[in-house]
Amino acid sequence: MSFRWLKPYIPRSLYGRAVLILLTPVITLLLVVSVVFIQRHYEGVTQQMTETVSREVRAILAMRGDGGPAATDAGVDSILKIAQRAVSPAAVPEEDSRLWYDFSGIVVTREFKATFPNLARVDLSNDNLVRLFFQTQDEWIEMVFDRRRVSARQPHQLLVNMVVFGALMTIISYLYLRKQLRPITRLAQAAEAFGRGRHMPYKPAGAVEVRAAGNAFLDMRARIERQIEQRTLMLSGVSHDLRTPLTRLRLSLAMLDDEEADPMRRDVADMERLLDVFLAFVRDAQEGDAELVDPISLVRRIVEDSQRAQVSVSLVEAEGAGRIVLRPDNIRRAVENLINNAVRYGTRAEVSVTLSEKSLRIRVEDDGPGIPEDSREDAVRPFTRLEPARNQNRGTGVGLGLSIVFDVARAHGGTLRLAESSRLGGLCADIVIAR
Repeated sequence: MSFRWLKPYIPRSLYGRAVLILLTPVITLLLVVSVVFIQRHYEGVTQQMTETVSREVRAILAMRGDGGPAATDAGVDSILKIAQRAVSPAAVPEEDSRLWYDFSGIVVTREFKATFPNLARVDLSNDNLVRLFFQTQDEWIEMVFDRRRVSARQPHQLLVNMVVFGALMTIISYLYLRKQLRPITRLAQAAEAFGRGRHMPYKPAGAVEVRAAGNAFLDMRARIERQIEQRTLMLSGVSHDLRTPLTRLRLSLAMLDDEEADPMRRDVADMERLLDVFLAFVRDAQEGDAELVDPISLVRRIVEDSQRAQVSVSLVEAEGAGRIVLRPDNIRRAVENLINNAVRYGTRAEVSVTLSEKSLRIRVEDDGPGIPEDSREDAVRPFTRLEPARNQNRGTGVGLGLSIVFDVARAHGGTLRLAESSRLGGLCADIVIAR
């Protein structure tokens, strides 16, 4: 049996689901006990007590019908504790009455009406008394007796106590459960912060299973940080070792004849550019300190710097205001990669940025050939060259531009979306980062 229809109504947070798990059995138990109590106490007990009093009332009516001395003897009233008197028709209520919260009064009225066909009215408006009005051939008779004889006093006390103590135990259980869930929440916060490139202090606490998960997270974080550190050291060595011979080659070519050295100079330039691309790809997307940045101003500066470098790019839209936590150097690198790809495979690029309450979106569009929908997932993979979709003759890329952008977006807790540009007809690349 599928319960997928319940999914929209289930809380998404751990606290919400814990409270739901805690309250569901408590409320169910209260409802079951309430139904059993009402059925047993309000109906069963009240019915039995009403039947006992009904026999006494029947005896009094029989004596009045016989006209014997017991019909007017005050001793009968004192023994049975039922007061009786003849009343005028004007003193008879127009209808049965009871207080709105008097649920047992429903059973009392029903039982008396079923027992006595000549019972005209049942008046329970006084919470302490029961008044019965009988119509005989000669007169109206009123009988009055204590309400406690047909129903228990304050029967609602059990429900009140059950609700009060149920709420009290629920609060105590919630406080205890909250303390147990706090280590899980802290672990989730530390893992989310590490995924966004921030180092949050964390110490395992809580139950044994939570401590084990926390220790495993700390080991994983230490291992990843050690690998990042080792890779950074390796990159520093590779950058120095490769650039030194390239610099010597450039100096040697500068001493040769220009016409003979031009092809070799271009090869050296291509090697340096490819080295920069490879270093940019292996460089950690989480490097650099995160800080509060105005993304509108940042994107505007990136576009202006590209325009000064004679790149055909323009900022066509900038909506929103505010500052969010970003790594500006990495965002600049990602946006510049998108702009360079756009002008490499098209003739111009248009940039737009939108900052809303929930997310930041940086969009770069071009008028190039675009990327087919079935190839967009492959486009963000490293070293992937989409020959049918992007004219590779217009550039000497190695298929790392979109992969670098994707890594930067993911390091900020966002993603890279590729689609067809409705404005220019080429590729539309969106960097979407949740606030």
